[in-house]
Amino acid sequence: MMLPTAMNTDYAQTNFGAAKRFRLIIREGGQTREMGGDDVSIAVGIVDNIFMNALETNTSDIHLQPERDQLRIRYRQDGILHSAGELPLEQAQNVLARLKLAAGMRIDEQREPQDGRIDMEYMGRRLSCRASCLPSMNGEKMVMRILDPAAMKVDLGKLGMPEDILVKWERAISAPYGLILVTGPTGSGKSSTLYASLNTLDARVRNIVTVEDPIEYEYEKNIAQVQVSERMPFPRVMRSFLRQDPDVMLVGEMRDPESLKIGIQAGLTGHLVMSTLHTNNAVETIGRMFDMGAEPYLVGGVLLGSLAQRLVRLNCAKCRQPYKPTAEEIELLKFTPGELETGKFMKGAGCPECKQTGYRGRIGIFELILGTPEFRAAVARNVTFAELNEAAQQQGYRTMLEDGKAKAAAGWTTPAEVMRAVMTAAL
Repeated sequence: MMLPTAMNTDYAQTNFGAAKRFRLIIREGGQTREMGGDDVSIAVGIVDNIFMNALETNTSDIHLQPERDQLRIRYRQDGILHSAGELPLEQAQNVLARLKLAAGMRIDEQREPQDGRIDMEYMGRRLSCRASCLPSMNGEKMVMRILDPAAMKVDLGKLGMPEDILVKWERAISAPYGLILVTGPTGSGKSSTLYASLNTLDARVRNIVTVEDPIEYEYEKNIAQVQVSERMPFPRVMRSFLRQDPDVMLVGEMRDPESLKIGIQAGLTGHLVMSTLHTNNAVETIGRMFDMGAEPYLVGGVLLGSLAQRLVRLNCAKCRQPYKPTAEEIELLKFTPGELETGKFMKGAGCPECKQTGYRGRIGIFELILGTPEFRAAVARNVTFAELNEAAQQQGYRTMLEDGKAKAAAGWTTPAEVMRAVMTAAL
């Protein structure tokens, strides 16, 4: 459901029954209450509709983009931004004020970036979103990432890992100590993989702690979660964790050399450390750790596994049909004649179910390197990238490109999606 153009729409009349279906929640002093507001207010109706339409269309992010004469609303669905309507400036100010108030931001501050969290209820479900507000030339730009607790409970086996990678990954996360890293750019599903991995561990008999910025999903019990702040950055919280007798430590991101150093030391002293790092592929993770000041012999001694991933859109199950790859796709992805002959290539034609895009839903493509004795020895010797790559291939390492090609040949996605996700690997 797309938002109608606000220029010609009375939003106060388009949200009938929203008070029962949707409401914003305010947290104060550990207590929660429904956010106030006149039910017939135009701003209240617009805000409720923005969220309801986003939740009904599986939107991951809501973008409110100020322009010279309007506020543009865009939804990110399956990784792609789609326009969802516009608001006139006289309504936009009140809408932004209500959103900032719900997120715990200062509504009188319009010159500094602000971050916050919005809690809500929709159809009996408790959800939240993290909000970021940034001053720009035409006004304040707000982006809200919707956080659905149901996404945290995803099964590790449903992320799209090939069977052999899934078996190796489960073996790595079941180790009693060491360092495990998930790599990829923002929005590649790293957090979902870590949460799904953490859900496989028995928190009843293990002390599991997390340090995150921000806390995206709240665990119900047996897991202590700490939010990073200016007074409590990653290194400080991680040092405190080590005095809390942890078995497993999840670190949202290795952002600086100090965090990496503490994570390596924790992994070497009997703790299982799981974290993320921004690199292009699994092999480059090693070089990135060296760039951040890690000693090769320590990295070689602590690394259990490095998983790199991307997300590609799935062909719509309602309208997918046989497809023949183009000459360019065949050349760039290096499909062999045998792969072209046996492959079951598919592509969505476009239908109301997928909003004429041909895609609905997403799946991961992965590559994994395990810290085998041979690979650890190569890391400790600080060998070249080519030698590291050769050591990885000796354990059966396959790139994300190869996994993507296999998923395209099986009809799950299209060659174009694979190219979009891992083009750097294809060139």
